[in-house]
Amino acid sequence: MSSTAEITRALGQRILVLDGGMGTQIQAHKLDEAAYRGERFADWGQDVKGNNDLLSLSQPEIIRDIHVRYLQAGADIVETNTFNSTSIAQADYGMESLVYELNKVSAELARAACEEVATADKPRWVAGVLGPTNRTASISPDVNDPSFRNVTFDELVESYLEALRGLEDGGSDLILVETIFDTLNAKAALFAIDQFFEGREALPVMISGTITDASGRTLSGQTTEAFYNSLRHSRPLTFGLNCALGPDLLRQYVAELSRIAECAVSAHPNAGLPNEFGEYDLGPEDMAVHIREWAESGLLNVVGGCCGTTPEHIAEIARVVEGLAPRAPRQADGVMRLSGLEPFNLASA
Repeated sequence: MSSTAEITRALGQRILVLDGGMGTQIQAHKLDEAAYRGERFADWGQDVKGNNDLLSLSQPEIIRDIHVRYLQAGADIVETNTFNSTSIAQADYGMESLVYELNKVSAELARAACEEVATADKPRWVAGVLGPTNRTASISPDVNDPSFRNVTFDELVESYLEALRGLEDGGSDLILVETIFDTLNAKAALFAIDQFFEGREALPVMISGTITDASGRTLSGQTTEAFYNSLRHSRPLTFGLNCALGPDLLRQYVAELSRIAECAVSAHPNAGLPNEFGEYDLGPEDMAVHIREWAESGLLNVVGGCCGTTPEHIAEIARVVEGLAPRAPRQADGVMRLSGLEPFNLASA
């Protein structure tokens, strides 16, 4: 059975568990500049500390171990360490030339971890991450010039295409367009995906946006429903929300998405809001209480954690959703249509 068939079959049977925060785990290692550089980049011409994606090349054992720990905690899907692995984001470090390698090696590390932990009755999958980049196509970064943009749609598409080549070559099972704050950026990523897989079988696509605050809108100004309707044409495998908010504040938006989505619904909230020290205080058990209620209310198909979450959080989340029914698709014919695939009937899986 292909990985795509395995994933779609599993979605019809249970709530799948996504991993937790990568950056949270990296920060726990308290790496200095020399550690970020490793031997290969010891003489790099500018500081690279904070470029977490680079650790896939300079400290691959750390990244692979993080994946393994999340998988052992119960994650079905692990995300590649590629949140900033685009030429646009890597330009901050002068590392645009490494983009293909960053994506390929990061996917290979996640793939190796999955193969180590997977069993015949519980396969594990790699979600190749396309992050939002550090620029926005919809909003001017200059308050004095509202028409100014520091990135174009075509530049975003080209940057995403390069990343996609690496993610596929490294062995990704899915493509996750995540932490979307600007819908136009996401449209560029989805356009790149369509272009990249044109004429051949596409990998399933997961989409996850970010409600930035209590306004209930993305940074580019859309409500959950508007955001979903702007991207539903791409026929994703899952559509969800992540980051910015903890499970208490995010619930109403996940519920709204669950009400309208014609595909599977995902969510990976933060472990609450950061405190005055920038740390997250919501513990695994407390977070799991929220997630269990979501699942019992029929809101979820895929769930994990974002900033502040750890393998301990994922273990608790996996425990509380085990045995609970996945959300039923909100479509009259009971059919969930997957990106690039034939219609798939969850009821018959």
